[in-house]
Amino acid sequence: MDEKLNQMLETGFAFHGHRCPAMPLGLRCGLKAMEVLGVERSQDKELFVVSETGEGHAAGCFLDGIMTATGCTYGKSNIEKMYWNKMAFTLVDNATDRAVRVSLKPGFFEKMLQSPFVQKRKQGVPPQDVDPELLKPLLENVLKLDLDQALDVSEIFDFHWDKPKGCFDAVPCADCGELVFENAARLKNGKPVCQGCF
Repeated sequence: MDEKLNQMLETGFAFHGHRCPAMPLGLRCGLKAMEVLGVERSQDKELFVVSETGEGHAAGCFLDGIMTATGCTYGKSNIEKMYWNKMAFTLVDNATDRAVRVSLKPGFFEKMLQSPFVQKRKQGVPPQDVDPELLKPLLENVLKLDLDQALDVSEIFDFHWDKPKGCFDAVPCADCGELVFENAARLKNGKPVCQGCF
């Protein structure tokens, strides 16, 4: 494994909070999408991710890998989650309005759900408590995986994302007194309030 991938992997695990197969798979999928589009990791809003993942399922970790690879994060508002509970996402290059969709092949996805790691998780074992010796070969397999066998990668297609404009001015909420950015303030009895007080 090259040093850059190893460094990203360790950053991803530190960010994610535990070691598992889905985070590095998401990392590799994000890197693959960037390679197809010929783009570098997003420093600001150069890229945008439309994630088809959701919540309450076994592979939410996948999205943390995508964020680690692409630099698309909720803090920068250049990622949107569709809550479709699918192992797929679209990466958009905002400079060219070109995009690519990446999804796990159904057979590969089904095989992952049969892994010893997922079986332990189904039994209620927290991810950080899964035996590292059980996890080690799964991680090695993900890192050596021939992505062409595991992924469906679309042709490049047009996709325009209207980047939100940043707001740098805030006003005090007339009810609670906390500052709220002007673009989110609402009027209540003619005075600005935060959405929580509205």
